[in-house]
Amino acid sequence: MQVDELLKPFPIKEFHPFPRALMGPGAHELIGPEAIKLGFTKPLVMTSGLRGTNVVQKIVDSLKYHGLDAVVYDKVESNPKDYNVMDAVALYQQNKCDSFISIGGGSSHDACKGARISVAHDGRNVNDFEGFNKSENPNNPPHIAVSTTAGTGSETSWAYVITDTTTDPENPHKYVAFDDASVATLAIDDPVLYFDCPVDYTAQCGFDVLAHASEPYVSRLNFEPSLGNAIRAIKLTAENLREAVWNGQDLKGREGMMYAQYIAAQAFNSGGLGIIHSISHAVSAFYDTHHGLNNAIALPRVWAFNMPAQYGRFADIAEAMGVDTHGMTKPQAADAALAAAIRLLRDVGIPENFVSVTQDTYSKNRLGQGPTAYYENAKVIKGDDADVDRITHHVLGDACTPGNAKECTFETVRPVVAHCMTGHLDDLLS
Repeated sequence: MQVDELLKPFPIKEFHPFPRALMGPGAHELIGPEAIKLGFTKPLVMTSGLRGTNVVQKIVDSLKYHGLDAVVYDKVESNPKDYNVMDAVALYQQNKCDSFISIGGGSSHDACKGARISVAHDGRNVNDFEGFNKSENPNNPPHIAVSTTAGTGSETSWAYVITDTTTDPENPHKYVAFDDASVATLAIDDPVLYFDCPVDYTAQCGFDVLAHASEPYVSRLNFEPSLGNAIRAIKLTAENLREAVWNGQDLKGREGMMYAQYIAAQAFNSGGLGIIHSISHAVSAFYDTHHGLNNAIALPRVWAFNMPAQYGRFADIAEAMGVDTHGMTKPQAADAALAAAIRLLRDVGIPENFVSVTQDTYSKNRLGQGPTAYYENAKVIKGDDADVDRITHHVLGDACTPGNAKECTFETVRPVVAHCMTGHLDDLLS
């Protein structure tokens, strides 16, 4: 064997399991019967509340109709905090619940995964499980994850993301815990539940899908079984996101994004991610902004950064996004992929850089319980040198960074972060 083969960053791949899934319009009406089949009697429902949508109340009413004694914790915040998880654990234990149901997007599902792990370890703090497969007891309470957005993939993956507010309150740390024991028992993806998702939130979740799909497609893990789902998810996003955003009551666009979300999550579950996600985690740790919004702003800059390492793969992405690459060289096609992503970003109304993000135009925190004290106290994104430095340091410590297409150092990543803060997208177009 050649020595350089042994030195590849990820010579041994690992495939991670998916939960059973029910998908399609009307799937959410099966929650009660499915919960009974799984042995639920008193589930803790974890959600952001989804105020004004009536989604949570309808599901809770359905559970009660089927004889289930549901207890509701509806205070999960965006970028779920460690205290959200531990409050839910306390409620679960006080009410002697026996199972979990999460309703919402990634925040609800991730907080629920953390709560299950904590419950299985006698209520230990969720922050103890940061890292890879840190849990010791695989026998968690069963969990049904019901998605109301098309973006997260958390209902499918072995990862959950929590904000640690305790270690350094002035500089919160958002971390990823990868744990096969956290995989949901059953995932339910019903596009009808996405109809009430606001325009800007739909757009941000859609770019979460594009990040979930494009990062494993160019990842240094180079996990062959992930590539098909990744490129198909990119194609579905390019074909359906505009319709889902601007005609949200239309089933075709919503269903297209439902499938895009699901298979993109399958792709990254074993294929890995990169610094689109690392930048996103850092910015939301410090400013509590939405994960999908952060991914959308970071994506074009990270694509431009990574393209020289993967021109061929980015040329494939161009084709998946509908670009006629006939006659183009691979670098030209890669440039066309970047242009297509920027066009999509502008078409669905994503802000062009982080200093353009304002709380007033950010709908995620108007859902559920409304803006939390944590979010209200978050500072306005400055994007100055000190800000860029601390975000870059957070990026280099993120669990997603080793999988990035191009190896990262402080010197190479810092300009990418700086461009995310204040740069203009036209600068990236050749």
